[in-house]
Amino acid sequence: MARILITSALPYINGVKHLGNLVGSMLPADAYARYMRARGHEVLLICATDEHGTPAELAAAAAGKPVAEYCAEMHEVQKALGAGFRLSFDHFGRSSSARNHELTQHMAGRLYEAGLIEEVMERQVYSNADGRFLPDRYIEGTCPNCGYERARGDQCENCTKQLEPTDLINPRSAISGSSDLEVRETKHLYLMQSKMRGKLAEWIDTKIDWPVLATSIAKKWLNDGEGLQDRSITRDLDWGIPVKRGASVWPGMEGKVFYVWFDAPIEYIAATAEWADVNGLGDAAWERWWREDRGAEDVRYVEFMAKDNIPFHTLSFPATLMGTNFDGAEPWKLVDFIKGVNWLTYEGGKFSTSQGRGVFMDQALEILPSDYWRWWLLSNAPEGSDSDFTWEGFQGGVNKDLADVLGNFVSRVTKFCRSKFGEEVPAGGAYGAAEEAVIADLSARLKVYAAHWEAVELRKAAAELRAMWVVGNEYLQSAEPWAVFKTDPERAGAIVRFALNLIRLYGVLSAPFIPDASEAMLGAMGAEDAGWPEDVAAALSALPAGHGFKVPDNLFSKITDDAREEMAARFAGA
Repeated sequence: MARILITSALPYINGVKHLGNLVGSMLPADAYARYMRARGHEVLLICATDEHGTPAELAAAAAGKPVAEYCAEMHEVQKALGAGFRLSFDHFGRSSSARNHELTQHMAGRLYEAGLIEEVMERQVYSNADGRFLPDRYIEGTCPNCGYERARGDQCENCTKQLEPTDLINPRSAISGSSDLEVRETKHLYLMQSKMRGKLAEWIDTKIDWPVLATSIAKKWLNDGEGLQDRSITRDLDWGIPVKRGASVWPGMEGKVFYVWFDAPIEYIAATAEWADVNGLGDAAWERWWREDRGAEDVRYVEFMAKDNIPFHTLSFPATLMGTNFDGAEPWKLVDFIKGVNWLTYEGGKFSTSQGRGVFMDQALEILPSDYWRWWLLSNAPEGSDSDFTWEGFQGGVNKDLADVLGNFVSRVTKFCRSKFGEEVPAGGAYGAAEEAVIADLSARLKVYAAHWEAVELRKAAAELRAMWVVGNEYLQSAEPWAVFKTDPERAGAIVRFALNLIRLYGVLSAPFIPDASEAMLGAMGAEDAGWPEDVAAALSALPAGHGFKVPDNLFSKITDDAREEMAARFAGA
């Protein structure tokens, strides 16, 4: 049994997330965790709301609420939506927690001791109209790299280039829209990332199993002369973690807070400490996941994130952890595998809250059960390149894969058995050549399915799972128990017994993708405690003759053309 730590990139607190956010980190992290738990591994899946920085302040202001109140409310909203999508987080924390305050301030103090934090006078944008300094995300303008007109002062979301507010062309305040800006001097703390270049390069070179997306972005930032710059880790904001050196006041930093991209990744660790606190466990419980001198040396740490987060997780956060361990006293666990995900677009364009374009998590759950969305998003995950959500594609995936292949198989088998043999597994005779061929086929496919999961290849795993569903359908169509029953009821009984065991098998294998349907299949078969099928032949004999079962409700309803057109129109945007 392995110990696997899994973190999902933290969703921003500023509103409900859309389907692209969901498939960018949280959903694949959950699916992977479910698979690893099914294989008997000790898994800890951690996530949290990212509550600091300008997005939180701006969203709270727009809602007319104090930022702390807004964040507390939105945390509960996002937590509930995660549960609605069956995201099986062991803990869903908050980056504003006391644990994160303490740990962020502690690490800053350690980095200062290491000579990796310096005080720098920088020139920062000041808005005369707003009467305040404008941190990076309070400033919008045209990206000097790609020309995108709504780039932010920290990063262009179009080309992902990291920016300084003074880099923007035609900058304006995101608060008031005023362009009456000037540059003034203010003192901030800088993390001297450039001093860590050699260590980071050496470390990244060891990650030969990372996806190309992660390594290519990391090495580009590391080697292009611009990516790994010394960067400010403080901001002139009211909301955030106060700048302290450990528990002590940091002279000259009064009224400033740590930059959200400094404290947010540290929340992975802090949220694990929150998990220990919530469960009444001591510090040793979370330290065994994060401190290599306290048990974490045998942990495999896997991170899931969209591609725009990759630079911070391959360079900045590792630099923080390495730098904190400058004297060997705090060996923090570094990530072993980064699963970077590309963008999900919506009907050829971007999701937009302001324009009402695209489907957001709350809306999705109002329309259809979570399994429908989980299946399409994971089976079309934007791994090698961007993916595009279309209503035609979504309808096809639900109708063909879920309703026609899996749902139809379960319905046909259980209803036929009930009509001819009652609601218990028929005895029949021994399995024959047809069943042995299916066992051999599924045994080979199961190894491929497992290999895809081990490599964190979501789309390939989904394709292999669907192929295993198809094997059952083809077997049933070829074996024709409804015809065989007329002349050889005993043989028909064996076919049905085998098919019912296939439903049990599919219930286990499908859980990472469609947990509700999995639960329904296993519940109907009276096999809620079914474990991973290490031996397919044994698994397909697990339900003995006489074992009771129930005919489940229809697992999946098809999406009609009218319903598809109605949904497409509803979410087309202004």
